[in-house]
Amino acid sequence: MTLFIHTKADLEAALAELVAADPRLAPVLELAGQPPLRRRAGGFPGLASIIVAQQLSTASAGAIWGRLSAAFDPLHPGAVRRARATKLQRIGLSAAKIKTLKAIASAIDRGAIDLGALADQPADAAHAALTKLHGVGPWTADIYLLFCLGHADAWPAGDLALQEAVRLAFALPGRPTTREMGPLAEIWRPRRGAAAYLLWTYYRAVKGREAAPALAQQRT
Repeated sequence: MTLFIHTKADLEAALAELVAADPRLAPVLELAGQPPLRRRAGGFPGLASIIVAQQLSTASAGAIWGRLSAAFDPLHPGAVRRARATKLQRIGLSAAKIKTLKAIASAIDRGAIDLGALADQPADAAHAALTKLHGVGPWTADIYLLFCLGHADAWPAGDLALQEAVRLAFALPGRPTTREMGPLAEIWRPRRGAAAYLLWTYYRAVKGREAAPALAQQRT
């Protein structure tokens, strides 16, 4: 059964079930408080917003996203696929991000992937489909699944802030690696995404700075 986090109530229910399954999370939740819901639209715009924001400040990502959204309204994969690279460069996209967005747009246009249909697949299968796309790594796939599709079991194991939060929450001798994060989270299936929400919020409470990924703000 695939579970989803679409609403604040969904997140709160998932956290309650997590704490019941793993009481070690009770003091984590008590210190962190209820995490904010970080949903974004899905489809090509949702995935594009994650790619645009990678390795950029929130302000820079927002500015580039604003120009991209204004230039392509609506942001349709066909329009991006046909756009000249020089136009996308003027918007502020790097060569690597242009190549990635065009590759994703081409895959959608030729029917190689249906981003919306991934919501009907288990998180691991959807993750595998996403990472077959050029330029979409495991972290990008997990963030799309969690924030854009609301997959309750998405687990961004490679996220450094999440790794550090796990170290702090469970007093580990060192920050767990991406590979070690998988077994650590097995007890939280099928609600690993809710655990990620909680641990990002715990990191913010302990460290005093934001931990959850900053996505380019989508226009409504």
